[in-house]
Amino acid sequence: MQLDKCKVMASKKKPLWLEFSPMPSPTSSTPVGIIFKEGDDLRQDMLVIQTLVVMESIWQEKSLDLNLIPYGCISTGHNIGMIEIVRNAATIAAVQRSHGGMTSAFRNDALFEWLKSKCPLQEIHYKTVERFVKSCAGYCVATYVLGIGDRHNDNIMITDQGNLFHIDFGHILGNRKRFLGVNRERAPFVLTPDFLYVMGKVKGGKSLYFQRFKV
Repeated sequence: MQLDKCKVMASKKKPLWLEFSPMPSPTSSTPVGIIFKEGDDLRQDMLVIQTLVVMESIWQEKSLDLNLIPYGCISTGHNIGMIEIVRNAATIAAVQRSHGGMTSAFRNDALFEWLKSKCPLQEIHYKTVERFVKSCAGYCVATYVLGIGDRHNDNIMITDQGNLFHIDFGHILGNRKRFLGVNRERAPFVLTPDFLYVMGKVKGGKSLYFQRFKV
């Protein structure tokens, strides 16, 4: 275990971020990273991720690759288990904070600028946006069909290469969060102004990326 890289995460259940040295191999020396979590029923997460794998295989049979990231997850006991760390990824909340600070919630270009900083070459940036559009479309469909709730910018992540993906599936099959009996989530899926900005959908203008997203 690489103790200098391990930490207690800031989220409510205080999960552990653990890093392990890999077995000696001529092909890869990337550390093995897991999140050890207690207090959530990870069987729900396993169910959703396994369903995403099935959905992805159906789409790929139709020559449609929507760049889903069904990361590893296993429940090892009652409300305890481990989750695979997706490398080179950040939450949307972290991206907004890094490109806007306290005013990030009122800016629509923070995510676009973050992706642009990761891909300075124009050709690579186009591929990154293309990947973002496909993965965003895939997860919009998947979260709608599976009735996944509690969607906010700390439960949605993005990789340096533009792959959008969702995490933390504690509310599924229409079991959404409520406050004083009122449903807190009314949108069927998450498609925020900063997502549309990345697709070039600004102030009602036409966007080829957004047209591909809808198709």
